[in-house]
Amino acid sequence: MKVLLLYPEFPDTFWSFKHALKFVRKQASLPPLGLLTVAAMLPADWEKRLVDLNAGKLTDKDLAWADMAFVSAMVVQRDSTQEVIGRCKAAGLKIVAGGPLFASEFEQFPEVDHFVLNEAELTLPGFLRDLEMGCPQRIYTSPEFADIQQTPAPLWELVNPKRYATMAIQYSRGCPFNCEFCNITTLFGHKPRVKSAAQIIGELDRIYRLGWRGNTFFVDDNLIGNKKALKEELLPALIAWRKGKVGMPFNTEVSINIADDKEMMDLMTEAGFDTVFIGVETPDEDSLAECGKKHNKNRDLVEDVKRIQRSGLQVQGGFIIGFDSDTPTIFQRQIEFIQKSGIVTAMVGLLQAIPGTRLFERMRGEGRLLGEATGDNVDGTTNIVPKMNLEVLHKGYLAVVRYLYTPENYYRRVKTFLREYKPPKITIPIDFQYVMAFFRSILRLGILGRERLQYWKLVLWTILNRPRLFPLAITLSIYGYHFRQVCDRHIG
Repeated sequence: MKVLLLYPEFPDTFWSFKHALKFVRKQASLPPLGLLTVAAMLPADWEKRLVDLNAGKLTDKDLAWADMAFVSAMVVQRDSTQEVIGRCKAAGLKIVAGGPLFASEFEQFPEVDHFVLNEAELTLPGFLRDLEMGCPQRIYTSPEFADIQQTPAPLWELVNPKRYATMAIQYSRGCPFNCEFCNITTLFGHKPRVKSAAQIIGELDRIYRLGWRGNTFFVDDNLIGNKKALKEELLPALIAWRKGKVGMPFNTEVSINIADDKEMMDLMTEAGFDTVFIGVETPDEDSLAECGKKHNKNRDLVEDVKRIQRSGLQVQGGFIIGFDSDTPTIFQRQIEFIQKSGIVTAMVGLLQAIPGTRLFERMRGEGRLLGEATGDNVDGTTNIVPKMNLEVLHKGYLAVVRYLYTPENYYRRVKTFLREYKPPKITIPIDFQYVMAFFRSILRLGILGRERLQYWKLVLWTILNRPRLFPLAITLSIYGYHFRQVCDRHIG
């Protein structure tokens, strides 16, 4: 059996980093970890070929070579997925599909032959058995959650690491919280399940042997969901593994309550983590209560962020506007919070209701659904009827985004962050493309860019005040360029 593993293209979004990737001559941010893991579960004697449309093209030769196509996608990849499925069907290939998009919308893909839904560790074996017997069913699903300590390591040999800016690894699935707008607990449950420390070390060794020394993203939706296992098993193992090695700084996603645990933050930075994404969502207490974000309530969120950044963890933040409790004052409050906290990478989106969430069910029950969610966090759209006047909401949202990513305000936020940040001590080997990225930034941002005044002010300030953070300052400048391109496309 010859199998194509296909990952559809992401549109130009906040997290695609397409405009920033050009500075380092990379094609995509992350490889498709789910497909690589599925590849490791397929029979060893099958021939496998991965085509990530974010890092390359799907050719007619690829389609002619294959007997079957496995497609995985997220909601934001919907349009590209339809195109990929159409090409596979035209080539006469049987199509097997799985992943978050199909888990919630499989009825909308009639051309797909087989759906292997939920966690592949549970549903893929049944499909493979039936396929071998010549009687595969159309849908395979399971209400159970997999023991991921039995999950094989991803088949990294299928990718060319040089095409990517970051590698990916997964330690846990599931989240202990129950945010109304989030579908993670529907997909993976409330009880975080973790891999063994030995599994993670084995996967890191494999990536390291491939020559990778760049950023590595732990894709967990909340790395600290199981604090006991993280503190007592994984982090000590990572600290021991890192000794004598260079590069490979880690980043991940956590909840804001990490600010309460200095020991956890110290262990994480010692293990090599330098960046965390946190769903801050909103400074409004009523909106936090409304969406079930109770762990964000009754806190000094600005001080929490600064405490985390002073510990050596840069905070990237997610923010939402459009909760029922929001009033027109929320726009200025979001701006003030983000600027004061120094969260440079601030993703601000309108509330969307995704299938599989409590919000989706509530909106449907109240007759307030307006269609499909795009899955694009910053396209300025919502698929619900908001309590606030829709025109007021939309204009206010655009004003927030414009303010945050205007060069003067963005670079001011960078300096606020750099004043606080104490980076972990990780030896990063010199990479030619990253050196060239600096010179490209001089041309694109310092000479041709509308932000050239702010760019050179930041360069000079960083050299004089925080010289060790100079590479980070340039990286954040390049990120800002990407964010402005995305925002300009959506808001003009």
